[in-house]
Amino acid sequence: MKRIVFLFSFCIACCASSFSQSSVPALDKSPLDISYYPNNFTLLKIQDKVTEPVLARVIYSRPQKNNRVIFGDLIEYGKVWRLGANEATEIEFFQNVKINNSTIKKGRYTLYTIPNEDKWTMIFNKELDTWGSFKYDQKKDVLRVDVPVQKQPDSTESFSMFFEKLNSGFTLNAMWDSCKISLPISL
Repeated sequence: MKRIVFLFSFCIACCASSFSQSSVPALDKSPLDISYYPNNFTLLKIQDKVTEPVLARVIYSRPQKNNRVIFGDLIEYGKVWRLGANEATEIEFFQNVKINNSTIKKGRYTLYTIPNEDKWTMIFNKELDTWGSFKYDQKKDVLRVDVPVQKQPDSTESFSMFFEKLNSGFTLNAMWDSCKISLPISL
């Protein structure tokens, strides 16, 4: 009986030590965020206050400026950028939409951009679940569209993406440092 109690205690001690070696990953410096159109859709849904269907969702990471020069330095002009940090930004449309008179079918896409001083080329790509833009494949592009850069008087510390309602659809906005772009999307 003593052997059984000893073996049982030994097994529990081994299991406990293996569990104690696990560690929680550190908090990411660029936290993941989600924006919906309509704004606050999930909150409105649980409050039974939804007045229009969900049309789009963007999932992205939010890097910080931290006194750095962002565009033209940290983010190089003329090169593909993942539009955030860490995993490449993904956008999902819950129905077909039109961007620059081109139809984008309902579904998920990776959203890249090529920033320049005066405009950004927004890229919708079929490759999903990728980190950064290191494996970006132009052959998988669904659409490219140029949008003008709007210089802002105040600097935005955290990279931010959000939707705004328009009369004929909505815009996807991206802001960081002193730059803002607005991509019109219609139904």
